[in-house]
Amino acid sequence: MTETKINVGVIGCGVVSTDYFKVLPQFSVLDIVACADLNRERAETQAAHYHIPRVCSPEEILADPQIDIVVNLTTPGAHAKIGMATLQAGKSLYTEKPLTVSREEARQLLETAQARGVLVGCAPDTFLGTPLQTCRKLIDDGEIGQPIAVSACMMTHGPENWHPDPAFYYQPGGGPMFDMGPYYLTALVSLLGPVRRVMGATKTTYPERVITSQPNSGVKINVQTPTHVAGIIDFASGVIGTITTSFEVWASEIPAIEIYGTEGTLSIPNPSYFAGPIRSRGSRSPEWHTLPLTSSCHVEGRGLGIVDMAHSLRSGHPHRASGALAYHVLDSMHAFHEAALKGSYVELNSACDRPEPLVMEELA
Repeated sequence: MTETKINVGVIGCGVVSTDYFKVLPQFSVLDIVACADLNRERAETQAAHYHIPRVCSPEEILADPQIDIVVNLTTPGAHAKIGMATLQAGKSLYTEKPLTVSREEARQLLETAQARGVLVGCAPDTFLGTPLQTCRKLIDDGEIGQPIAVSACMMTHGPENWHPDPAFYYQPGGGPMFDMGPYYLTALVSLLGPVRRVMGATKTTYPERVITSQPNSGVKINVQTPTHVAGIIDFASGVIGTITTSFEVWASEIPAIEIYGTEGTLSIPNPSYFAGPIRSRGSRSPEWHTLPLTSSCHVEGRGLGIVDMAHSLRSGHPHRASGALAYHVLDSMHAFHEAALKGSYVELNSACDRPEPLVMEELA
């Protein structure tokens, strides 16, 4: 007997939607049945290119009883409003990161989802890809012994030279920590477990940015969020971490993530992507060497978290890119900023389970 597919509606057809439209059709568990965007022409272009059967308004997606999951790919400021409307319509929600701008909005989403008996999921799902799942297995198998410390760095000079509409990156809910921090922090929680407390320092060197990309070249952006954030992380496991996220650095050769253990060091590829080499050096191997990929997941692109959530709707098995994980990451990001203002550690009130390793056969 063929199981009924999980129907998906997508709200937001901007730059990021392309990855989802490429990946999701590869999985038989779900169908993208509709898409919407405030700019209808943009939605029609994506629908035509990716063979999505229906273009409609966001309201029509929310009202459609045949849609099971709404994928919210709007800008951060709209996440809470669209997310709440989705849950109140009795649909499960998968949203782009961050979960919301504020902790309170995020708590309301999770409470509403629990009351309605639906699920909340959130990007990023890059931690489910081949490199990071391989790293998870290597750590669990003791490749570097007991993890002691970790260093994470994301340093660029901002998106105003490539993104067609980059202003939202410099508003609350944006900045390097809220934009790119979710990739790094989600990866770290997946690999090392939840965060206990953090310290932070922040800086805004340029109060104004000038867009150099098209079609808004020359437009000035008033920067309203820190653009260089440095943090110290105490994990519940006892691991000590440092993290830097910046839109103020022209060039860097610092590795994206390195984990230091009692028996060696693991160099991990950029957690923003689904590809890259994994290298190790330690007591058993005095020279750096590249490790083979062991994960069975070979999909490169966003959407694995949605596929996993679709299977969860069928089976009841906890999905990995969960609302609880996303809330813990959001709580951590706010805590870095708050710690910078206070000049002292901020203890996190949230916690989450370390997501289970992904078995690709589960997502067929």
